[in-house]
This record gives sequence, C-alpha cells and structure tokens, in this order.
Amino acid sequence: MRLLCLLVLCSFAMPNWAQTTWKGSGKNGAVSAGGAAAVDAGVATLKAGGNAVDSAVTTLFAMCVTDATMFCFGGEVPILVYDAKRNVTEVIAGQGVAPRLATREHFLKKGGIPKSGIESPTVPALLDACLVALERYGTMTFTETATPMLKLLDEGNLDWHADLAKTTRRLMDAEKSAGGDRKRGLRLVADYFYRGPIAREIDAWSRQNNGLIRFSDLATHTTAIEEPMTFNYRGHVVAKCGFWTQGPYLLQTLQLLEPFNLKKLGHNQADSIHLTVEAMKLALADRDVHYADPWFAKIPAQELFESEYVRMRRELIDLKKASLEWRPGDPRLELPIMKNPPVFPGKGNADKDTTTCVVADKFGNVVSATPSGWSGVVAGPTGVWLGSRLQSFNLWENHPNCLQPGQRPRITLTPGIVFKAGKPVFAVSVAGGDGQDQAALQMIMNHIDYELSAEDSVQAPRFGTNHHIGSFGQTKPALGSLLINPEVGPKIIEELRSRGHKITEQKTGIWRPSIIVIDAKTRMFHAAGDPRGYRHAAGY
Repeated sequence: MRLLCLLVLCSFAMPNWAQTTWKGSGKNGAVSAGGAAAVDAGVATLKAGGNAVDSAVTTLFAMCVTDATMFCFGGEVPILVYDAKRNVTEVIAGQGVAPRLATREHFLKKGGIPKSGIESPTVPALLDACLVALERYGTMTFTETATPMLKLLDEGNLDWHADLAKTTRRLMDAEKSAGGDRKRGLRLVADYFYRGPIAREIDAWSRQNNGLIRFSDLATHTTAIEEPMTFNYRGHVVAKCGFWTQGPYLLQTLQLLEPFNLKKLGHNQADSIHLTVEAMKLALADRDVHYADPWFAKIPAQELFESEYVRMRRELIDLKKASLEWRPGDPRLELPIMKNPPVFPGKGNADKDTTTCVVADKFGNVVSATPSGWSGVVAGPTGVWLGSRLQSFNLWENHPNCLQPGQRPRITLTPGIVFKAGKPVFAVSVAGGDGQDQAALQMIMNHIDYELSAEDSVQAPRFGTNHHIGSFGQTKPALGSLLINPEVGPKIIEELRSRGHKITEQKTGIWRPSIIVIDAKTRMFHAAGDPRGYRHAAGY
C-alpha cells in the first residue's frame, strides 16, 4: 500500500518540476537538495509515511539521475543522522577505500593520480551507505526508495539510463527473495551488488579495460557507523564527520572565532569578513597537513582542539592585515611535512563535483548528506557510473593522506547538523569542493551569530579563499586569495583590499548550500537552497 501511495504521489509530483523552487516551509517536514525531481521524490516519501532517512535515501537515489554530472550511483556519500527515537547522532561513513591495486608506486610511475577515467575510482560506497541507513534508521525497502530513480531512468534517453535501470530491477528482484523480511531484503541487495553478480560483472569489465577495482575490493567493502565530532559554539552544538573528511576544520574555525563578538562586528562587514577568512586560513592549513583516514593515520585529534594550542593559533591573526603565509600548526612537534614541504603539481581544483541533501521530518529525525562522484567511467553494461575520488589522495611519502590500498581518501564532503538544548535546529550541506565548509561556516554563522532566515542566508553574499592546498591534484595555496560576491559593496571590498587581501570578485554564487532551519517554538521547517547554484527545496 505504501509503495502504491508513493507511486501515485510521484506520478503527480515528478512531472511538475517548475512547482518546486529554491525554498519551502511546512509543519510535517522538508527537503532541500539538488534536482527538483529528486526533491519532489523526497517530499513524496515523507507524505507516504516515510521518515527523514527514507526520504533522504529516495532523494539520493533520484539525484543519481537528476544531478548525474555531479553525483553517481558508484560514488560516495557521508551521512549525518539524528535519530530522534534514540536521541543520538551518528555518522554513516559512505566513502569507499582505495582498491588493492591502487598503490603509490603504481601512480608514481604514471606521473600522478589521474583526475578522471578508469583508474580514478575508489570502491563504490553510495549503495551500501543507503542500505545501512535504511536498515538502521529507516522504515522502507530498497524497492520503495529506488522506484522514483527507476522512473527517471526509464524516462531518460542515454545508454547508461537503460543499463542502470536493468541493474536496479535486478537489485529489486534480489530483494523480493527475502519474502517480505525488510532487513533481510536490504542485506540481499547489498550481497547482490557487492558480493554477487554485479560485483563479478564490474570485476570482469575492470580487468578487460585495465581498471583497478576487483571483486575482492567490492566483496570486502564495509560502511562504518561512527561518532560525530562536535563543538559547542555559543550554546549550539555543531556536529560534523571525522578526520577522513575536512569537516573538523569548520569546528576548529569556530573555536578560533568564539571569543570575538561577530554580531557586533556586523554581517558581511570588512572586520567580520577579514576575521573569518584569517581564522579559516589557519584551520585549513591544519587540515592540509594533519587530516586523513584515522584507520591508517595517527592524527592529533585532541591536541588540535586543546585551548592552549587554539590560543597560540588565534594570536597569529592580525586584525588589520591579511596573512600571505601558509601556516600549519604542529601540536605534537613531530610534523615531517613541515620540514620537507611538498612539491605542488599545478592544476586540479574541482568545484562542481558534488550535490546536496538535507531532510527533516515530523518525528524529529534529521539527515544531512553530501553525495558526490564525477569524472569517472561507466562500468560497462551495469550502467553504474564510478567516481574519481582517488585524486583526493596525495603521493607524498610520510604524509598521513598518502595513498595506500584499503585507505579512505580525506574528502571534502562534509554534512553538518546544529543542535540547541539537545535538539536539532539547523542542517546544512554544501556542494563545491574545498569551499564546502567555507560556505557551511557562513550558513552556521548566519543562523547563530546573525539570526538570518533560511532564505536570506542562502541568498546573502558569500566569500572564501584558496589559501590552502587543493584537495584535487594538491594545488599550491593561493596565498592571500579572497573570493567575494560584489554585492557586499565596493567600500567593503576596497577596505579588504587595503588590508592585503588579493581579491577576486565573483558575481555567481560562491559554492552551493542547502539548509533546513527548524523553529523550536512553532515546529515549522524552513528549507532553502541557493538558487544561483540550482538548489531546490520544499516543505509540506
């Protein structure tokens, strides 16, 4: 009955894409994400009785089609989930590892890790992450959540649309053999893809075309459930994924900024912009040299947040002058890369590589996910597009993020949820490579420090910097760079320039956020996505 209800809702909602815009509010839930049809599918899932996780998974699957140039079925998705029933927040670590054949020596012989093509993917992680989410928190089946995606695929006209539709139907058939046991059905879908016929087909295709992924890589893939990292900022607890993402540097930046009265300095004024950018530069530099997969690297996780270390870092901020130095810190005084700075190869900044998904429901559950995957290849007749996330590794010996088989790359994907008095009040996801947490930071500050509405927040002028090592191809820091929307005004821009910032005015939106604000008093959900970045949102 629920699947029939979802199909009926989708049959009405999905063709009316123009009715879904960049903002929406409701008392029962909300979705903010990429493609309009995917948002429609997510809202239809809520209306059919699904919870936030069911809706998020439906939205994610649909975006494999609507946002196909930024995200793919064989890509990756870190997911933050607040489970209202258990009153806990958990991370679904939806990032695949480097295949066993993806060694440092292999890519050194080739002159570096490719930014696209058959040798660039990590093990596909999206499907298993979604199945784990459904099994742990959801109420729906794979078939129910994948049906809107299948409808979009059937309406498509590309070869991979038809091939991925066939693969999806095969996965649905595998689920049917569970005889109505929902959790067993989800496991059978995972087995069919990762340890069954689909895995064998991807292995055969990869071998025939000189790829690196093998059946054993797929068969041993696992999706970890982890504790989030958090920081208490002005009475709000901000939750992010761990050091295998760039998320903790947002928390570091908030800790650097905490003693300053940002509200008094003013929203998007010269002093507040300067201070925020200078704090981000320091936190990003720590990201550049310390962050990596904790399963492989010894990360100074506690030391980076110790008050004395933060105080020393904060003292490096000159309130009147922009820093033109890349200044990573070393809380353990044992940092090899500080003694032997890396050689930077040049090009490689990926911006339009990702999409967004945030969902909240009437039950109190909240999901923030940042799905990605681009520039890869289609795995033959399976129709499964693979990503190119290996390029987020480097090949610098002794660096914690140096490529090793079985290791997760340190990724830019970084969802976030903000809590007040123990309950979620804000969720954010951003598309845009190294700029994701720069925009997310401004969304959080807009909410906490400047008290902007959801729609005003995503439309407000933004700023950012490339004063960091690029996460795609490890490009050299653009020291002193400041990207800024000219809408902040010429006087502010000239004041920032006088402090030494190397300014690039950018008329388009700087990165692409999606947010949901939850009003604790009215229990209204206010969703918005930056219209300049083709984000969409709806409430019901």
